[in-house]
Amino acid sequence: MSLGPLDAQAAGLLIAAATDLSLVIDGEGVIRDATFGSSDLAGEGCETWLGRPWVETVTVESRPKIASLLKDAAPGAVTRWRQVNHISPTGIDLPVRYAAMRLAKDGQILVLGRNLRAMASLQRSLAETQQALERDYLRMRGAETRYRLLFQLGSEPVLVVDAGTRRVTEVNPAAARLIGRADKRIVGQDAVELFDASSLRDLESLFAGLRVTGQATDLDASLGHGRGLVRVAASLFRQENATSVLLRLAPAQAVAAEAGPVRAGALDVIRSLPEGFVVTDPSRRILTANPAFLDLVQLATEEQVRGQRLDQWLGREESEATALYATLAQHGSVRHFPTHVRGAYGGIEEVEVAAVSALTASQPCLGFTLRATPRRAVTVSGGRELPRSVEQMTELVGRVSMKNLVRESTDLIERLCIEAALRITRDNRASAAEMLGLSRQGLYAKMRRYGIGDLDAPDDIA
Repeated sequence: MSLGPLDAQAAGLLIAAATDLSLVIDGEGVIRDATFGSSDLAGEGCETWLGRPWVETVTVESRPKIASLLKDAAPGAVTRWRQVNHISPTGIDLPVRYAAMRLAKDGQILVLGRNLRAMASLQRSLAETQQALERDYLRMRGAETRYRLLFQLGSEPVLVVDAGTRRVTEVNPAAARLIGRADKRIVGQDAVELFDASSLRDLESLFAGLRVTGQATDLDASLGHGRGLVRVAASLFRQENATSVLLRLAPAQAVAAEAGPVRAGALDVIRSLPEGFVVTDPSRRILTANPAFLDLVQLATEEQVRGQRLDQWLGREESEATALYATLAQHGSVRHFPTHVRGAYGGIEEVEVAAVSALTASQPCLGFTLRATPRRAVTVSGGRELPRSVEQMTELVGRVSMKNLVRESTDLIERLCIEAALRITRDNRASAAEMLGLSRQGLYAKMRRYGIGDLDAPDDIA
């Protein structure tokens, strides 16, 4: 090969120094000469390219680009750069960016290439980091939304007070109703001024103790303007590099109505359980539910579920709930009953239910605990895991119709085949679609249906 006044050897050395690799292609598209200027290409199988058609060294979806480069190559002009993926013995495609030019002397084509493996690795790391940041951001937004809903809809009167200035920064509607003022008139006020003068000394001692020890004993105080006696509970917390005080107010009537410390403690334990807990009447209408159950059904307050039938959320199929209630009626208790909880916004959670019947009590009722369970899996050859629906298919007979079992089995097989094809082709969707006998649009539709992969990512970089 020659380049201008340079002899063939000097031209080859110059091209090798300026690029990661260079190829000389004859009129039949066969690689006749190759020069590699990067040690990073060692072990990529480049030494096997000589004497082979260039198009056979690349992956299926890159072959049209090779044809375009050969077609567009003209004397005295360089084609636009195109990225292609070479088949590598390492199992990971070798991405290379090529430009081509036809040599005027003998009609051969000179191809200059740049190794993009390092860039591709950086792009993957950047994409993964961006996705992680996006997930963290959405998680924080979700937590803030839940906090706001619980704060605004909670029945317990609550004030958030700046620990340094004692001024109220947030107030929920229940506290505004108890104090007898609009929330706009409460925010910004000294919290102590919301109470009667007879309680000022005790409240000032409470705030002083919080600043010194971080703890304070509950006390009884009188609200201003004759709004009555309340029990004040205070706790210290930090938020956004600032220290605040959470004041919980309980009217004296509610404090006096408590059945005693043992019963109140038991109720607090039930409400704090990490597992969903529900009490229903004999017709399965909800009497009370703890916050963990509200999380499962994607609702914010107990009022939204009280009086509703538990069947509304329990069981993917109606037959699942029917089997649970039949077992409970027959034996009086149920343990480890696998079923699903359907959320108000479409979420489905696998749970294990334990239930007990107390129909002979003074107030007949049914009690249910719902423990969220991770998907159980069995391992098959190659380390591949199959979901629980396959492992326990026979257990669903009698609780789920055969039509639904067949449909779910078909969906499962389709999803596993698509995942296997993407894994074999190293997430090359064009090759995966060809392997599965699908059009690319058909593959995308099924990936979207099963939530597989990132459909916004481009297939390649032209």
